Amino acid sequence: MNELIITIENVNPVVLWGSNNEYFEIIKRNFPKIKIVARGNAVKILGDEAEINIFKVKFDELIKHIEKFQSLNNNDLEQILGTTIPESTDLENQPSNAGGAEPIVFGPNGLVIKARTANQRKMVDSIIKNDIIFAIGPAGTGKTYTAVALAVRALKNKEIKRIILTRPAVEAGENLGFLPGDLKEKIDPYLRPLYDALDDMIPADKLKLFLENRTIEIAPLAFMRGRTLDNCFVILDEAQNATDLQLKMFLTRMGPTAKFIVTGDVTQIDLPKKQQSGLNTALKILGEIKGIDIIYLNGDDVVRHKLVKNILKAYGDIQ
Repeated sequence: MNELIITIENVNPVVLWGSNNEYFEIIKRNFPKIKIVARGNAVKILGDEAEINIFKVKFDELIKHIEKFQSLNNNDLEQILGTTIPESTDLENQPSNAGGAEPIVFGPNGLVIKARTANQRKMVDSIIKNDIIFAIGPAGTGKTYTAVALAVRALKNKEIKRIILTRPAVEAGENLGFLPGDLKEKIDPYLRPLYDALDDMIPADKLKLFLENRTIEIAPLAFMRGRTLDNCFVILDEAQNATDLQLKMFLTRMGPTAKFIVTGDVTQIDLPKKQQSGLNTALKILGEIKGIDIIYLNGDDVVRHKLVKNILKAYGDIQ
C-alpha cells in the first residue's frame, strides 16, 4: 500500500474541510478507493498509487482555488472534483454521473465550466455530430447554461463568427406593453438569464465589445423572421413558449454552416390557453431526422440548490 503525506500551507483547514467537516466527507466519498486521514495541517493518503495521483491533482486544484478566492462551496467542489454532490451519504446507492468531464470553457476569475451531469455530457458530445439539438428538461438542469457554454467555446475556437441568443418574449402574467422604457429596456428582462450565463464565461470588457459589435447578439424570437443565420451558433431558449409557426420560422432560418440548440421545459408553458406550444409539435415530428438530436434532462441533472429537486418533485415535474 502506498502512502502520501501532504502538508497544508496558507489555507485555513476550516475553509477546506467545511463546517462540521462536511467538505471532508464529500471529498472522501469521491475517492472511495483510498483512505484519507486529516490531522491538523497534515493529510495522509493511503492506497493504490494511481488513485493517490488522481487525488493529488484534484486536491491541488482545491488548494489553488482557496488560495485565490479564500472560500469554497458545494458548487466549487462539484466543478473541481468533476461530479455532482449527492444528497445522500450512501455512496453505493448513488447514480453514476458525468465524472471527470473535460472543461467546456474557462470563464473569468478561474471559473471552470463543464458538463456536471451525464445528460449535460450528452449535449457536449452531441453537438459535435449534430447541427440541431433539442435539450428538454425541468428548471435547474443546466440546459441553457450548457448550451451557452458550447456556443462560447465555438466562438473562442473560431469555429463560428457569431453567437445569436433568442427567446420568445412571453412570461407568465407579463406583457411587454406594460413595462417601462424603450424596446430594448422592455426586452432585456426576458433575456436576463442569457446575459447571466455570458457573464460567467466572458470577461466584462470583452463581453461589452462583443455585444456592441454584434459578435454576440441577444434578441427576441420575433426579430429572427426573414433572416438567414449562417456561420453562427444560435440558441433558442424557453422554446416551450414559441408557437408552431414561430418554431418553424426559427428552424428554417438555419444557414449551411450554423449550429442550433433549442432548450425548453414542457412543464412550464406560459402561452395563452388557446395557443399550442410549438415545442411539443417539433419533438413529435423532428426526432427521426438525421442531424437532429433530442436530449431529455431529468431530476438527476438538477444542479441548483438541492431543494430545487425536491420542489420539482412536489410539483410533479420530476419523479
